Amino acid sequence: MKYIVLVGDGMADYPVPELGDLTPLQAANIPNMDFIAKHGKCGIARTVPDSMPVGSDVANLSILGYDPAKCYSGRGPLEAASIGITLGKNDIAFRCNLITEKDGMLADYSAGHISSEEARILIEAVDRELGDSCKFHAGVSYRHLLVTEKGEETQCTPPHDVVGQSIDDVLPKGKDSEILINLIRSSRHILDSHEVNIKRKKNGKAPANLIWPWGQGKAPSMSLFRASYGISGSIISAVDLLKGIGKYAGLDIIDVPGATGYLDTNFTGKAEYALKSLEERDFVLVHVEAPDEAGHMGNIEAKIKAIEDFDEKVVGGILNEAGRFGDYRIMVLPDHPTPVSVRTHTREPVPFAIYSSSESADYVDRFDESAAKEGIFGLVEGYGLMRLLTG
Repeated sequence: MKYIVLVGDGMADYPVPELGDLTPLQAANIPNMDFIAKHGKCGIARTVPDSMPVGSDVANLSILGYDPAKCYSGRGPLEAASIGITLGKNDIAFRCNLITEKDGMLADYSAGHISSEEARILIEAVDRELGDSCKFHAGVSYRHLLVTEKGEETQCTPPHDVVGQSIDDVLPKGKDSEILINLIRSSRHILDSHEVNIKRKKNGKAPANLIWPWGQGKAPSMSLFRASYGISGSIISAVDLLKGIGKYAGLDIIDVPGATGYLDTNFTGKAEYALKSLEERDFVLVHVEAPDEAGHMGNIEAKIKAIEDFDEKVVGGILNEAGRFGDYRIMVLPDHPTPVSVRTHTREPVPFAIYSSSESADYVDRFDESAAKEGIFGLVEGYGLMRLLTG
């Protein structure tokens, strides 16, 4: 038996007036996800416990069968693992965005989705100037890492939650906050005058003129996926966070050329590499960030396009070829909603559907937020999904 999990990050949404009060999932042409729902079994899953922050870290830990209330320590250490950083006992890892500040406002949480090469040059410049008692590590695009020994209890705000707000109003607060505020403010003079940003501004692009640390934590304690489920597996994602979860879980990390974590990602390549992975392994999780990015942008058309690309090129590409492995099960779902109307993550339960090549279906005939509520599984806790999939 092969087990496949396909995650369209942030696909779930609210009814959109411009779409006749349909959600993007309902408005999109998604024949492959509809097939899985119609010929499989459906339900809704609470992937984010009420007491925990709403993010892909918590939600994807749940999807992989881990109770985040027991093992989650923060986003930063998961991303640290993804780029090969081993945290010491007292180390605290922060996710560190490159952002755009304009007229005192947080104008862009991603600095115009800056390229990884430009960002690497900028982060290295920040580290040279500010890295005496801390260390900055380059990641992918706008997503980077800060490791220090202070700030574990500081209240930090995810930048994608406060686009358009005053920087001064959303700076870190509480214990050790002055350390982080000093790093943020000191980064301005390093970044704003850097030749990379001078060139970006000349070309009409958003400058990456501030760092923004958030999502901090120490190294988590997690059991190995194989020890829990008795199967070998891999994870495919362009996002460091997902790769870090995979590393702590003992899953193989598979990199796909052209996978960007954005709307232009290599959808087809993710399906091809997933199928190749299943030739040697029992399980694969494929994560696609694009719908989430469109949700953060508040772009309805881009979100529908991302959902349709995910359905056609990832879900369809795998569904059409999975039969060559014999018996298999596929689960498709978002990790959390990212509604275009609010442009950030929300904690409502998400729809999921599980198709088995050898089992009967329930009576749901399409995949969306409303239809899944009528499925045979009902409402389940997210960390129980892997047990449903693997039996």
